[in-house]
Amino acid sequence: MIKAGEFDVVFKHLDENGDGKVSPVELSRRLGQFGMELCMEEAEMVVGLWDSDGDGLLGAEDIVGLLQAGGEEEKLRELREAFGMYDADNCGYITPKNLKKMLSKLGESKSITECKVMINQFDQDGDGALSFEEFRIMMQ
Repeated sequence: MIKAGEFDVVFKHLDENGDGKVSPVELSRRLGQFGMELCMEEAEMVVGLWDSDGDGLLGAEDIVGLLQAGGEEEKLRELREAFGMYDADNCGYITPKNLKKMLSKLGESKSITECKVMINQFDQDGDGALSFEEFRIMMQ
C-alpha cells in the first residue's frame, strides 16, 4: 500500500515528460517498467475511467484516486481471504462452529456459547451467522 507522502513520488515517476499529467502512453510504458503489462487499449480505458477533468490525461489527483482505489481493492481481497479461512465449509457464512474452529487454530479456546455471543454482536439479520458484509463491518 502506498503511503500519503509517496503519491507525489509515484506521480512524478509516471509523468515522464514532466508536464503535470500522465498520458495513456506514459502509464503503459512506466507500468511496463515495473513488469505490469498494460496494453495501450487498457491504459486508455484506465485514463478514461479516472480522468476527472475530461482532458484525456491523468492529473495528480486522478493518480491518487486510482492508487487509493487499488489499495481498497487489495484490502477487500485480503478481507475475502480472511473470511474464507473462517468459512471453512464454504457455506458463505461464519457460524459459531466455524469461529470456534478458527479461533482454536489461532490458539484461543472459546466455547460455542462464547462464539455465539461474539457473532451476535455483528449479526445484523439475526440468522446466528456472519455474512461477508457483516464480517466486513466487524473488521472495520
